[in-house]
Amino acid sequence: MVHIEVDEARCDGFGFCEQAAPEVFGLDDDGVVTVLLPEIPAELAARTEAATRACPVAALRIRS
Repeated sequence: MVHIEVDEARCDGFGFCEQAAPEVFGLDDDGVVTVLLPEIPAELAARTEAATRACPVAALRIRS
């Protein structure tokens, strides 16, 4: 399974991650990314990786 780490201090709330994988990512009231699933199932891994790469400030990191 894939795990996501968020660097909240880097997140600028662009929301590209949420657009790419709305099942996995959301934005809180302050516009900071939140991970909606504690562990990412295999069927969402490719979309999650693409969403992570889409972050323009590199606020997301994948851990396997």
